[in-house]
Amino acid sequence: MLDAALIAHCADPSLTPAIVEQFVEAAGSDDPLAITVRWGDKKILLTKPATTEEALEIVRQNAVMATVRVGITQLPVGYGVGKVEQLDGKLLDACDNLRTGTAMFAKIARIVTRWYGNPTDKAVLTQLFDDAVVAWRTGVFRNQKVFSAADPGGQTFLVVEPSEKIDPQHDNARLSPDHPNVGENAEIRVDLSHIGIDP
Repeated sequence: MLDAALIAHCADPSLTPAIVEQFVEAAGSDDPLAITVRWGDKKILLTKPATTEEALEIVRQNAVMATVRVGITQLPVGYGVGKVEQLDGKLLDACDNLRTGTAMFAKIARIVTRWYGNPTDKAVLTQLFDDAVVAWRTGVFRNQKVFSAADPGGQTFLVVEPSEKIDPQHDNARLSPDHPNVGENAEIRVDLSHIGIDP
């Protein structure tokens, strides 16, 4: 679980603390030095770095030829974080990574929210969040490359109470009493989270 002070100080303010926490739980890591490397659809096993310098060396060795994600938000290297040769320890600093990662996720949230017509019904919040997380993992939403797309502005999800809990892993949350007016009208959805294809 992310520290509340870290979220308050570092996360993008257009996302509620609850959304930030659930985003990191669903798509990130609790380790600021976490690195994920994929060559095509294969995940490469790495030796866990002990220092920022070791982590940066792994990133530099792999970022040109593979898809590399780093830090607590699993930020994709090469999208808004500078050229590989310019990378420094900021990428692996928890606050900087959270700031950059949540800002990018907020942009994706606005892309998703706009596509859905800026809904105001809280019952669709779980669906918007799920779709934004899948877009974060795959880099694509409705055939649009979200990391390089322009920020459309507008709503970032919905205005919700920070105490509201979304379960990004289980669509059953839509059928719970905490999500009224959803059970009878819920559409059939396919869970794509297991695909795990990075951009």
